[in-house]
Amino acid sequence: METRVALTLRMVGGLTVPEIARAFLVQETAMRQRITRAKAKIKGARIPYRVPSAEDLPARVSGVLAVLFLVFNEGYLATGPDTDPVRHDLTAEAIRLARLIRALMPKDGEVAGLLALMLLTEARRTARISASGELVSLDQQDRGAWDPALVAEGHRLVRERLATGMAPGRYQILAAINAVHTSARDVRDTDWSQVVALYNQLVRLDPSPIVVLNRAIAVAELDGPEVALAAVDRLEDKLADYHAYHVTRADLLRRLGRSQESRAAYDKAIELAGNTAEIAYLTRRRDQLQ
Repeated sequence: METRVALTLRMVGGLTVPEIARAFLVQETAMRQRITRAKAKIKGARIPYRVPSAEDLPARVSGVLAVLFLVFNEGYLATGPDTDPVRHDLTAEAIRLARLIRALMPKDGEVAGLLALMLLTEARRTARISASGELVSLDQQDRGAWDPALVAEGHRLVRERLATGMAPGRYQILAAINAVHTSARDVRDTDWSQVVALYNQLVRLDPSPIVVLNRAIAVAELDGPEVALAAVDRLEDKLADYHAYHVTRADLLRRLGRSQESRAAYDKAIELAGNTAEIAYLTRRRDQLQ
């Protein structure tokens, strides 16, 4: 499945090999080899290209959703050094295709969940980058600048899925987490206990290091930065080359007053970040340390 998704991102989505490698948290050379081997297998086995029938869709949809999720993520915070920090062309195309899949498969909960997740994230796009070109974190965003129509549509999709009473999948839970965030008129009104409860549910479905990292960020708001830092530090072996891991550590260490360690974590995050807006934000946060 990972190879199918990677190949589709390259051949259909048009993402570069470095962008795909970052999405999968692997080295660029490894991803290039994976894509080359996939092409060789298709050629050697003479696997034909054909449009899938309606009966094929349920078995294939999870891979398609993974592709759209990663295309959207690349647009939401682009990783190329010479690209705009937010690429509306990618986010808009991912949403367009998600709407198309929802029209084809209106009863699929994960299709609805991914569309809701994209809409609630896209609603915040104009508030994500400051006039000076710096990333604006969720807690600092002007919530009045969020797109109310996209927020309302995303919330409606989340409520519709909840009303079915069916166990939610990964994208539906992520959409529900975003619904909690976008329901709060002020960051201080965020229901962090609900966010952590949803992450607890998500960890049972997807115990990946990134999910555990994101859960720890929410735990910091509920139980404090010390508890969260202990959980984050256990992920070092798996996320040592992932810039968001170091961003999270830097912020938690800053909140604990451990400025020297926080500065070192910011330095590592800046080294690994591939986005000019995020580098500007992290540099300012580092330079504000006492």
